[in-house]
Order: sequence, then structure tokens, then C-alpha cells
Amino acid sequence: MRSQVITEFGKPLQELETPTPTPTGTEVLLKVHNAGVCHSDVHIHDGYFDLGGGNKLPMANVKLPHTLGHEIEGEVVAVGPDVKDIKVGARYAAFPWIGCGKCPSCLRGEENICVGGPRQLGCSNGCPGGYATHVMVPHPKYLIDYGKTDPALGAAYMCSGVTAYAAMKKVGALGPKDQVLVLGVGGVGMMGVQFAKAMFGKGPLAADIDDGKLDAAKKAGASAVYNTKDPESAKKLVADTGGGAYAVVDFVGSEKTFAFASQAVRRGGKVIIVGLFGGAMSMPLPMFPFRTISIGGSMVGSLDETKEMMELVRAGKVDPIPYTKRPLSDANKSLEDLVAGKVTGRVILTP
Repeated sequence: MRSQVITEFGKPLQELETPTPTPTGTEVLLKVHNAGVCHSDVHIHDGYFDLGGGNKLPMANVKLPHTLGHEIEGEVVAVGPDVKDIKVGARYAAFPWIGCGKCPSCLRGEENICVGGPRQLGCSNGCPGGYATHVMVPHPKYLIDYGKTDPALGAAYMCSGVTAYAAMKKVGALGPKDQVLVLGVGGVGMMGVQFAKAMFGKGPLAADIDDGKLDAAKKAGASAVYNTKDPESAKKLVADTGGGAYAVVDFVGSEKTFAFASQAVRRGGKVIIVGLFGGAMSMPLPMFPFRTISIGGSMVGSLDETKEMMELVRAGKVDPIPYTKRPLSDANKSLEDLVAGKVTGRVILTP
């Protein structure tokens, strides 16, 4: 099998050829047809997350060489002896957010926030991902039926889709005049626009620094858009909404987007941070009770949430986001374009 692997953090990926593994026990071997490129791949490739103030969170749980890629769709080519009812030749997306199965989070069905030793495909040590011709899935329960959905989007839904869906679930019920703001309409944010429409029955607001992405969000159903480069944009949003958005879902997660979110959220509202761009935030503690706001995080989604999300997708309630297909050999260029902000929607690698 061929893989594009990190051999040194921050350096270009290298092509590596290794023997194709043979599944044992409950394992399922997929021949990868589609592998999405996510901004998390950029951070893993860099070897750290930016914590602000010059502080970094190193990727201590990733040993090199490592194969990136957690948005995976492919064809079953072999199964272990303990696998039942999975046929060779069938196509599935792979749920990558796999936990230890034993810790309190996993026992609650929240493997995506495992504290006992995650086994996330493409993200954790010893768990190669989809930037390869083949990938091993540890159990058939992690194979997701995407129905008649475009297989490339079936892959993308395994991160950008479920991340957006799970974040929107945290918004909760909306009142008749409540508005949701999608902050950052890149690949995941565009999914956020789609799921907000499907879950709340109306298009959300959208904000970004890129007019092209805002145009795409408007075409996808955003009810109004705001370019955050305009220093008056937050004030305009507050005026347009009669006090601000009830919920701001920040798909960037930078110091600048948090500053915008804190201005745009109304009293009694919530800010949900999803993106991992990095930095630090500070806010006077009395402002929390005075404004009665809550600030929380959302990390991808659980297996059950992924299944709920795919029910919406298979029912045709979520419009497809734009994507571009590239060969696996373009993995480095794709990461570079993502860093440079040159990607609208998603890049899908095809081995």
C-alpha cells in the first residue's frame, strides 16, 4: 500500500510504500476511494496546536512516521474472521473518532472525547488515516452507510459534517426571533450553514473575512452575511438582530474570531468554539453574570450523532457543499492551500 506520511513535523509529506495489512479479529480493511483534507490535518502536520502567548500544545500522542486523514470513504476488500454481515465490495464511510471503549466518556457513548487512550484514525498514534490506498477500521460498527450520497461527501461528513451537526445540537431550541451565527464559512462552516438550515428551519447568519466564501454561504442558504474585516460589522449584526445572535458557532477558533463572537452574541446567549486555529482569550469575570453568556467547546461528534446526522443527509435534507478532487500526490499542496485560505468547501484526495 502507498501512503502520504509525516516523517518530520512541519516538513513536506513523503510517499511511503509498506505491505498492505491483513485484518484480524473484528478488523475491516478498506481500499480508500476518498479522503478529505481537514484543517486539523494542518495542526497535526505542524506538530502542535497554538495556545497563544507563545505557548504550544505538542502532538505528543502522534509518533512518526504518521499517516494523516480522518475523513475516509472506501471499499471493503478484506475482513477479520470475527466480522459478520459485512460484504467484500461494499462501500462505507469510516467513523474515525474511536476511543478506548472503557473510560467514563466511552461508556457514555462519547468516544470522540475519550480520556482513556483514543484510537482516532489519522489523528492518534498507531492509527494510520486515509491519506493512503488502504486503511484499517478496528470494528464494523464504525462503518457508516451513506446511502446514495456522493461518496466524496460521505467521507467529508465524517469530520466536517458531524462536527457541524454536533455543534449545532449544542445550540438547543431557538425562540421565534433567535438567530444563529456561523462564524467562519470554510469547509466545516459551510456544513454548519447546511445543518443549521435543516435543524432550525431557517438559514443562519454567516460571517467571514473572505467575500467569496460569504457569497458561497449566501447561495447555500445563509440569511445574511457579514465581512468581519469591516470594523462596524459586529455593530451592524447587533443592530440587525435586535441585540445580537443567540448563538455564535465559531468554526475558526482564533483570537480575532472570539473577539468578534463576544461582540456579536446577545445577552443570555452562547458562544460555541469549534475551530482550532489557536490563541488565547480573556474576559472580565463579572461580564459572565452581567451578560449571562456561556462559552463552551465542541469536539467533532459521537458515533450516535454521526448516525443521526447521516439520517438527515440520506433523507436529502442537507444540500451538498462544494468540493474539489485531487490525486493523493497533491496532499502537500492541499495542506498549503488550506493554510493560505485558498479552499472553498473541501478538498478530497483520491488515491
